[in-house]
Amino acid sequence: MTFPILETKRLKLIEITHQHVDYLYEILSLEEVTRYYGTNRFTLPVEASRLIDMFHKNLVDKRGIRWGIKLKENQKFIGTVGLNALHLKNKRAEIGYELHPDYWRRGLASEAINEVIRFSFNQLDLCRIGAIVYPENEASINLLIKMGFTKEGILRGYIHQNEQFHDTSVLSILKPEWLKSQV
Repeated sequence: MTFPILETKRLKLIEITHQHVDYLYEILSLEEVTRYYGTNRFTLPVEASRLIDMFHKNLVDKRGIRWGIKLKENQKFIGTVGLNALHLKNKRAEIGYELHPDYWRRGLASEAINEVIRFSFNQLDLCRIGAIVYPENEASINLLIKMGFTKEGILRGYIHQNEQFHDTSVLSILKPEWLKSQV
């Protein structure tokens, strides 16, 4: 699969390579970013390097695709967005994302997520995009609901992070719902 570069008004969604390791490490070493991320915060740059390798392997295996988010105005790498648990046969995936806190509350996450949803429904022909979110992460839940996702329920003890199990909320959007919102 050739890596699809996506663009929005303010963003360029690019393939993440090892040249981005320092930026990715900086973002995922912040407690405020990883608090609801589903993994412990990074303490070594090699963890970011391994994550980049995993992103590449998931792409090759057609199990996921993760874009780096760069600002068009200055080419600054500010986060990632992508599809996890990609099942092309069953036409579904889960969306995930994170931004450096300096770029929160500017509509950039919505812009990136909207473009990935558009690509997923139009180019990959997915039917369902899910999201797994900590119930305490109200900002993310509200963002997804605003974008047309429906809250489906709770997965009990679903994520193990920081030596404890956490419940997660499940949300989703289906292609027919998304198409109606585009009219």
